[in-house]
Amino acid sequence: MRKSLILFVTCLLVSMDSVASDCVILLHGLARSESSMSKMSNALEEAGYYAVNMGYPSRESEIALLSEDTIPKALERCPEGVPVSFVTHSMGGIIVRQYLSEYEIPNLKHVVMLGPPNRGSEVVDNLKNVPGFKAVNGPAGLQLGTDKSSVPNSLGPATFSLGVIAGSRSINPILSTMLPNPDDGKVSVENTKLEGMKDHIVMPVTHPFMMKNNEVIEQVLHFLEFGEFSHSNPEQSRDDGVSELK
Repeated sequence: MRKSLILFVTCLLVSMDSVASDCVILLHGLARSESSMSKMSNALEEAGYYAVNMGYPSRESEIALLSEDTIPKALERCPEGVPVSFVTHSMGGIIVRQYLSEYEIPNLKHVVMLGPPNRGSEVVDNLKNVPGFKAVNGPAGLQLGTDKSSVPNSLGPATFSLGVIAGSRSINPILSTMLPNPDDGKVSVENTKLEGMKDHIVMPVTHPFMMKNNEVIEQVLHFLEFGEFSHSNPEQSRDDGVSELK
């Protein structure tokens, strides 16, 4: 009887501790799936977070509709009342910005964006009229250009705790010719920046694979815990423009 009681109390404490953990919602990028964020999700779970790796049909709708449909569903999967943070890749960050431009998340803690086109991408400017571009990238992909009317440039500054990780290496030399250097093959470092962001770091990683990089994962965990990145590695640089954009 005593052993059964001890086991019950232990299970109850473990359950309470799990419920008390911060919830971290992961959002993949355009034309990707939640499997691309699996390594990040597993690392968050191992660190004690309650991870919600949210898939969404990124090529089927415009950004506003994707945001309206995806974020509430993700929030419903979080334990009630716990702090909520987001870790996003590429367009996933714009999905979060779109939602926060219209709605408040009272228990929002941090947002970490990996390679976000916060000021759009010149790749879209150059290729949006090429046959097949919309078929591959969907209506949301057409909204990620650099003109003033593009979705990223119409959403305003960050009014939440935001950390941005930009990549400075590319495995796509053709697309990189369309981008100001340095870039990650899809987005320039400059265009990942957003007014109001709390911290910004440049890492030698590529756009398609940055979310799987161990050092990137470590930086994500650091920001989620401390609200800033670790700038101790000389190969990683804090961009001087952070203070100017605040």
